[in-house]
Amino acid sequence: MPLFLRIPMSVNFNQNHFELFGLPARFAVDAAALEARYHELQREVHPDRFAAAPDAERRVSMQLATRVNEAYQTLKSPLRRAVYILQLRGVDPEFETNTAMPPEFLMEQLSWRERIEAGSEAPQALLQLRAGLREESGKIYEILHGQLDEGRDDQAASETARMLMFYEKLDDEIDDRLAELET
Repeated sequence: MPLFLRIPMSVNFNQNHFELFGLPARFAVDAAALEARYHELQREVHPDRFAAAPDAERRVSMQLATRVNEAYQTLKSPLRRAVYILQLRGVDPEFETNTAMPPEFLMEQLSWRERIEAGSEAPQALLQLRAGLREESGKIYEILHGQLDEGRDDQAASETARMLMFYEKLDDEIDDRLAELET
């Protein structure tokens, strides 16, 4: 059977992530629709469906499954989704080259790090810090939503996304400390 007849046509390499999942290119995504479409696409392209197929079809299936997984991980993560939207709009958030942040933001980051260090031996203290950090992150994500979807202020959204990277690193640091305490 020819290759093009056995590989699903609903997935192709030319679609952006939003097109692939049939979603509007917006920061606010329908999480249930994203999840449902992900499972649907995985059923179509999963390599197990092509285990008995010729090598070329198995390779294409692997590539499509990888493409679906990468797109899903990007759209599922609010920060990665924001960066992706900016990139689709031709905006480079300049994570590597633009490290300038407002002094008050940097002071806040130092304060968070000090609190994490102070609570590094007490799981309950770390859990409380994580809850507070996630609450603050949620407020910033709301700002980012407005910047990307309503205001289309890509420059401000880039700065906000850079700030959120700091919050995600702090969240990861708390998770690492909690994991260390469990061992």
